[in-house]
Amino acid sequence: MRIVPLGGLGEVGRNMTVFELNGKILIVDCGVLFPEEEQPGVDLILPDFTYIEDRLDDVVGIVLTHGHEDHIGAVPYLLRKNDQIPLIGSKLTLALVEAKLAEHRINAYTLTVAEGDTERFGPFECEFVAVNHSIPDSLAVFIRSEAGSVLHTGDFKMDQLPLDGRITDLRHFARLGEEGVDLFLSDSTNAHVPGFTAPEKDIGPVIESYFHRSQRRIIVASFASHIHRVQQVLDAAAAHGRKVAFVGRSMVRNMSIAAKLGYLNVPENILVDVKKVDELPDHKIVLMSTGSQGEPMAALSRMANGDHQIQVGEGDTIILASSLIPGNENSVYRVINGLMKLGADVVHKDNAKVHVSGHASAGELLYCYNILKPKNVMPVHGEHRHLIANGKLAEQTGVEPERVLLCEDGSVVDLHNGTAREVGQIEAGYVYVDGSSIGEITESELKDRRVLGEEGFISVITVVNRQTGTIISGPDIHARGVAEEDEVFKNIKPKIAKALTEAIQDNKEHTTHQLQQVVRRTIGSWVNRKLRRKPMIVPVVVET
Repeated sequence: MRIVPLGGLGEVGRNMTVFELNGKILIVDCGVLFPEEEQPGVDLILPDFTYIEDRLDDVVGIVLTHGHEDHIGAVPYLLRKNDQIPLIGSKLTLALVEAKLAEHRINAYTLTVAEGDTERFGPFECEFVAVNHSIPDSLAVFIRSEAGSVLHTGDFKMDQLPLDGRITDLRHFARLGEEGVDLFLSDSTNAHVPGFTAPEKDIGPVIESYFHRSQRRIIVASFASHIHRVQQVLDAAAAHGRKVAFVGRSMVRNMSIAAKLGYLNVPENILVDVKKVDELPDHKIVLMSTGSQGEPMAALSRMANGDHQIQVGEGDTIILASSLIPGNENSVYRVINGLMKLGADVVHKDNAKVHVSGHASAGELLYCYNILKPKNVMPVHGEHRHLIANGKLAEQTGVEPERVLLCEDGSVVDLHNGTAREVGQIEAGYVYVDGSSIGEITESELKDRRVLGEEGFISVITVVNRQTGTIISGPDIHARGVAEEDEVFKNIKPKIAKALTEAIQDNKEHTTHQLQQVVRRTIGSWVNRKLRRKPMIVPVVVET
């Protein structure tokens, strides 16, 4: 069996793993990664589908472990290429995916599975195991084949007192361990955190305490898929006589699905439309919002900037009930500062216990290794520091170091006769979604955007007569974002004119591009020396 991770290794997001056997392909998860500040203008980052693009007819199914965006968000983009690929997942997971597919006008074949079910997809037999996570209905998948067996956990933790009563099924894990696990792909996100992840039930009383003391509006921000957290907010609101309004399109959509399927218990008459919140007194309203990661277009960020219909004011209580995804710290603290500047009391993970992680810490992972006794281990889902920490835990429980594969996106791993080895590497870069374009934005273009944002822009327009070797008009220089008036460039204009004239007279065969490069070099060295800047320079030479 060949295993190729196309995302999720070295990053928190974009999870996607390809399994190949006898010419058939099984995919586990197909998620997105959210852009960071150095990727301006990018909406989403997808896995690179190039490796399987010519073989989509050989894909026997996409198994989705749970409904978070970093595991399902790229499904519509893959199904655009072939909408006949079956989707396999739990009831809630598929409901969330189908809502996304409807927005893309894609109809897909789906197969609903539950813990304990076993289904065959081509040469792969998949058995599903209940795992606990920060979204209900999460599943691990055990893949049996003639080439060996693989257990992929998806995201999981071992909350022993979960809000929905659904624990990670360690008895099932033990049975699989007795059968034999040739390769174990395990969630690594919290592998560097000692001990055990705190239970979700610890959060309810903390949220309740802020409801008790708050005199004005309460705004709670969380992931739009964190049904357990929304349930705690609904329960606290009901206990304190407050109405709840969902804010943000994804929050409204996901909670509607969760309530319809019975995963969210909505107290009677507690929900109100966000358009009617101004009709209620401040002490009678709770807003359940998106934007806990500081996303620029999400509701909470827009509230912090003052360009949302909900105007945050003095005495409002804002609760950020989520952890920080690595890379989002600056964005989140910018939102916190903006809200506090407006007079709100902001409660977040640094000053209150308002969130617990959905991922297993080191102590829980050690239990897994000891229960499963895997022959080979390949840590997945996490930055390199997380993968390395997870690998060390495996070694501590007796897995031989050479059987611990610390891979990266695009690593090619072969499982044969009970041994897993990394045998190669394929290209598995970022694919950027920018508005309606997919994969058309390159790293070079992102670099140009960063330069524009950080250094500014200078255009130089010159009209020349090639026959006489003279300049007819210009150079006209216009600058944007350089923090200097156009007047500052008057001293460089004669130098540009001289350089251009000399270039034309020395060699009349110079192309327009070569003349433009003369302009670029002349003004570029001057700006760098005089202004200590490296802006984007766009020279335009017009010939008559």
